Amino acid sequence: MLASNIMTQLRRTTVNASPADIRTLEAEAQRRRVPLATLLREAVEEKAHALRTERRPRVGVARSTDGRSAAELTAEPVADEPR
Repeated sequence: MLASNIMTQLRRTTVNASPADIRTLEAEAQRRRVPLATLLREAVEEKAHALRTERRPRVGVARSTDGRSAAELTAEPVADEPR
């Protein structure tokens, strides 16, 4: 029951990568004894976390060049909504 609940919260997609990169990830997955999907999921989570962290407001003393406030900049979505 738990596994089926977790799977409904994930989205499947296709990843294009060089054969050398895939071999490297496959070797690491084999070394860690986890599926390649686990390694890819971790990489996606790390990148998404880094993108969200970059958008956090920072306290600064300088003035913006376009007149927008930090709140306006951080209110923008990280990525455009899918069409």
